[in-house]
Amino acid sequence: GQPLRPRRLSLKQVPRLPNMEAFLEEALVKVKRQARGCLAPELCFQAVRAATESPFAAGVRRERELFQVLLSSGQAQALQYAFFAERAVRRWATPGGACWSSAAPQPVRRAAVIGLGTMGRGIVTSLVKANIPLVALEQDLENLNKGRKAVMLLLEREAMKMEGGAQTLDFHNPARLQFTVDFDVLHDVDLVIEAVFENMALKKEIFHKLSKICKPGALLCTNTSALNIDEIASATNRPQQVIGTHFFSPAHVMRLLEIIYGRHTSPTAIATAMQLAKALKKVGVVVGNCFGFVGNRMMFPYVQQAVFLLEEGSRPETVDQVLEDFGFKIGPFRMSDLAGLDVGWRSRKDQGLTGPSLPVGTPARQRHGQRYSPLPDLLCEQGRFGQKTARGWYLYERAGGRTATPDPWLHNFLSQYRDNHGIQTRFIDQEEILERCLFSLINEGFAILAEGIASGPEHLD
Repeated sequence: GQPLRPRRLSLKQVPRLPNMEAFLEEALVKVKRQARGCLAPELCFQAVRAATESPFAAGVRRERELFQVLLSSGQAQALQYAFFAERAVRRWATPGGACWSSAAPQPVRRAAVIGLGTMGRGIVTSLVKANIPLVALEQDLENLNKGRKAVMLLLEREAMKMEGGAQTLDFHNPARLQFTVDFDVLHDVDLVIEAVFENMALKKEIFHKLSKICKPGALLCTNTSALNIDEIASATNRPQQVIGTHFFSPAHVMRLLEIIYGRHTSPTAIATAMQLAKALKKVGVVVGNCFGFVGNRMMFPYVQQAVFLLEEGSRPETVDQVLEDFGFKIGPFRMSDLAGLDVGWRSRKDQGLTGPSLPVGTPARQRHGQRYSPLPDLLCEQGRFGQKTARGWYLYERAGGRTATPDPWLHNFLSQYRDNHGIQTRFIDQEEILERCLFSLINEGFAILAEGIASGPEHLD
């Protein structure tokens, strides 16, 4: 019995739903947890809330107001900057005059990865996902089988995420992915990525071998996080073909790929590494050669300040919480546990900052006249390497576990450490934590720019 004229949905009454308030409160908690300091998701939530409370026209007005807030916010400007910065880094240049517009990449039809530890596995997974046929090599059968098992598990997971299931990732085909302990198989590959652990002697030995086996045009890449590219290249008869490709852990997830040129690296080699980054759907950033390059060099003082804060009275979970609330995906201590505390420890031992090569009588909390904290070294001496051993700065449910729980043992350990060194515990507020960690990171960035290690601020950001 109703007339048939059109009935506008927008003119209907807003229905009152039971439990709406409780439902929205619960949703807000969830949004805040996932948004981690980002404005847009919270304002989207407010727009939806307005739709449940006001007539349509008023709801749309509210949505426009919220949008205006976002449009003029610092976060919008930062996101736009990040968007354009990611594109700007494709236009690379070196102080020697090589640049993106004049260098052409070589084709990579077949690749190889040496070493199937954590990094090697992630790199293999990235190459398979990019449809690049490859050879995965280990030093002996035991490590090869262990690595193969872990790689297959990663690839099964990736295949499940991709539509169409395992068929879209052709990783059971030996022509696409071959596992071997035989170096001679590498004679026809176009590009090799070495991903063994951070040891200069071992890397030089491998590169010496590669320069004998690989064809003359093959690109030799090292996944080092801090070691000197020129010294690695000196072990070969083709330093112009040697380049650093520093993947970040986990390599098949993290989008950043640091591409490090040495004194002799050719423009073609840089262009090929950048082309590879694009094929792997990663953001390739070309930087110069110095200890730690850009990513890790900026991380050193940042993590160092975080550790100093523990010495003075803070706790890992407090420091992480402040930095995560600020917007970091993961705080410095959870990050260290994820990467493995032994990685930094090995590097510090190689530099003579700790371990048997440390001169007798060196003050515990000083190196080369600078403040130093032995806390991370002491944890490693206790066999606490992070997630891989279920204990680091936090406690984990099992070895390889992901859920970090504050550890009473560590709190006790910190308090004993402060007593031993006569350090007066004090309360450290959020502002101090944030400023000390961020300013050290930023200052190091300026130093890198001043030295010409990066060609522009976008590369750092």
